[in-house]
Amino acid sequence: MCDERTDAAVTRYLEQKKLTRRQFGAVSAGAGLAFLLPRPANAQEVTEAEIDVTTPDGVCDSYFVHPASGAHPGVLIWPDAFGLRPAKRQMAKRLAESGYSVLVVNQYYRSQRAPIVESRDFAEVGGILRPLMGTLNAETHMSDARAFVSFLDGQASVDSNRKMGTMGYCMGGPITMRTAAALPDRIGAGASFHGGGLVTDQPDSPHLLVPQMTAHYLFAIAENDDENEPEAKNVLREAFDAAGLPAEIEVYEGALHGWCPPDTLVYHEAQAERAWSRLLALFESAL
Repeated sequence: MCDERTDAAVTRYLEQKKLTRRQFGAVSAGAGLAFLLPRPANAQEVTEAEIDVTTPDGVCDSYFVHPASGAHPGVLIWPDAFGLRPAKRQMAKRLAESGYSVLVVNQYYRSQRAPIVESRDFAEVGGILRPLMGTLNAETHMSDARAFVSFLDGQASVDSNRKMGTMGYCMGGPITMRTAAALPDRIGAGASFHGGGLVTDQPDSPHLLVPQMTAHYLFAIAENDDENEPEAKNVLREAFDAAGLPAEIEVYEGALHGWCPPDTLVYHEAQAERAWSRLLALFESAL
């Protein structure tokens, strides 16, 4: 997860690129929606909307996008620490163009509506994000998951006879696991991209929930996250093997924590595209 170690790795990465944090911030701010993701082959026309979803704790501002016709598997996206923003909407729309009805949420809705921060430099905005991250826990994750899945199941564009998927980035990785454990009858596939806190020594560690799941999984692990916690991948493999559940667990060479969203400091296009292709393969087989 975003911390001092990953922050130091970002600094080294920018030094290699001969960019300062300020220079990168200027470039990324100026680029705006120029961070365009490739459209899928045979992309479907989609319908998109900014919506509010009611939960037991309030109203969550969200983005819902789905193919313009028909009913399709639902997918719930949990953003990284930077929250709901244009890049996450782009990623959700791209997935919808591949035939899924996708909800991406503002996980901080109890505290404020999106956008949460403008910068993608955690060193710059960590003082804002850490307290927000601290307002969430295993109980809020599961409570929210039930509310969001219920919302999806109530939509005409969602085929409730098919299993649902969930995917998450950074802090969203462990939330996908709690979603899969809270709703084993509905969640058929989960994907964690540079997820943090997947394996801990606490009694609420996400990996301990694997026996409660039925979901097939993808864990795309950043190289520096693996360097920091080299045993985590092995613990995950053992947990899924023991539960008899398929799980693709891979360390992505050269990819740093945060490499998948196209608006981050360490976006790695080639590895992000490879991880995306594995996500599509997972959803195709499990949903």
